[in-house]
Amino acid sequence: MVVGAAVVEVVDVVVVEVVVVELVTASDDGSSAGSGSTLTSPVPHAATVRSNAGGRASIDIRSTLVVGPLPLGAPRVGSLRAMTGRFDDHSFIRACRGLPHDQVPVWFMRQAGRSLPEYRAIRGTGTILDAIADPDLSTEITLQPVRRYGVDAAILYSDIVVPAHAVGFGLTVTPGVGPEVERPFRAAEDLDRLRPLEPEADTPYVLETVRQLVAELDVPLIGFAGAPFTVASYLIEGRPSRDYINTKGLMFTNEPLWHALMDRLADMAIASLRSQIDAGASAIQLFDSWAGALSPPQYERYVLPHSSKVLAGVADTGVPRIHFGVTTGELLELIRDAGADVVGVDWRVPIDRARARLGDIALQGNLDPTMVLAGAAAAVEGTRDVLARNDGHPGHIFNLGHGVTPDCDPAVLAEVVRVVHTEGCINP
Repeated sequence: MVVGAAVVEVVDVVVVEVVVVELVTASDDGSSAGSGSTLTSPVPHAATVRSNAGGRASIDIRSTLVVGPLPLGAPRVGSLRAMTGRFDDHSFIRACRGLPHDQVPVWFMRQAGRSLPEYRAIRGTGTILDAIADPDLSTEITLQPVRRYGVDAAILYSDIVVPAHAVGFGLTVTPGVGPEVERPFRAAEDLDRLRPLEPEADTPYVLETVRQLVAELDVPLIGFAGAPFTVASYLIEGRPSRDYINTKGLMFTNEPLWHALMDRLADMAIASLRSQIDAGASAIQLFDSWAGALSPPQYERYVLPHSSKVLAGVADTGVPRIHFGVTTGELLELIRDAGADVVGVDWRVPIDRARARLGDIALQGNLDPTMVLAGAAAAVEGTRDVLARNDGHPGHIFNLGHGVTPDCDPAVLAEVVRVVHTEGCINP
């Protein structure tokens, strides 16, 4: 070991106020033969992580290392978790926490994907699930909008149905259609098709993508999962739906089975999110895209307990938690009450009215995506309106009110980013 500009192999890491690195000697079969010294260091903002030939990570710590004991009972997590805290002073993370910062942060849901010509050039054939299973491809796709737009966060290129697919429920994503299930969920025996998710075994490609991204990005990475209701709607309907007849039918006619399914999906979401955080994600978003199909009493009875469970299940990690749904104007207070740090607001509720209703919580949104399709002049007008309505509140992350559409002109989004960064203001 060389102290100074040292490269230290990371095996176990615990993050409190500092990074703690425990050095262990590995036996020939890869198991730990015994612990050596432990090192602690403040999280270095410029630290780099790289993979050695053996597939294990190393971290270049450019600061003084102080020898000290590993705290008793400290959690041992993936090596790249050491990088989670390095963006605590970044505008995106500070905005999520409602803290003062210098520049209004901006990123876009679905910023990586079909709207980018560089994406279409490398995407290849097959379904999105095939692309997600290729860590090198998924890493490049995630990085593309960061390079092009200069956004303040990257969001992992993945899909909310990956966990259900990974445990063998029999789900695929059909191009031009969306998630489809060969045998939709109908009865109690279908619970057996949703075994607990084991991320290291079931979705190692997702974790490798996260680790690669954390090593390359100079902005925070957002991990994500589908909220139990939205994932359940795909499993029950068997494909995208407009009316959710089968989903609501199960809710209303077999409430015990409904809650058993939702509980199973909540556990899968927690496992997936925690694995992404352990691999280095700096924030997470819980997507409940179709929750707007419910009335407030329905949401409170059938959905809120399970979304709350997911958000509570990652609370101890300390990363910001964003909660978003579409057409959820009547549900915003309940979405807040589920326990997120940031509430995503779609374009149907002006940001100032959302803040008046929700109180002093961070908000994300909420430019109408169709204003981007209308061209730069319309998009800039809408962007300025959102910024004016936010009125300099530090707890604001600029975004669209839903995802980027495939036929969006990237030049228009680039202009939106420029306006947010140059004209957005933050009150001291």
